[in-house]
Amino acid sequence: MPLVISDEVLRAAHLTEREAMLEFACRLFEAGRLSLGHAGKIVGLDEIEMEKELAAREIPRYQYTSEKLKTDLQSLRKLEGWRDEGNHQ
Repeated sequence: MPLVISDEVLRAAHLTEREAMLEFACRLFEAGRLSLGHAGKIVGLDEIEMEKELAAREIPRYQYTSEKLKTDLQSLRKLEGWRDEGNHQ
């Protein structure tokens, strides 16, 4: 399904067609709606090129979510328990 943005709107935004597609791809990635690979496909970029575009916009490649933090904290607590058990032997 093609997405059509009029030339008038692109001019008002001071964007070329490619720049608009790139912004669209970056924002969908940032929102967690697309993977890096799929975002890059929108504009024909490989993952390394897409990472550079994200960096230029200060969009982190890896998004640290609260769910990921919870998982990491659980892992650290398990490791802490394992370490304590090892010290008592």
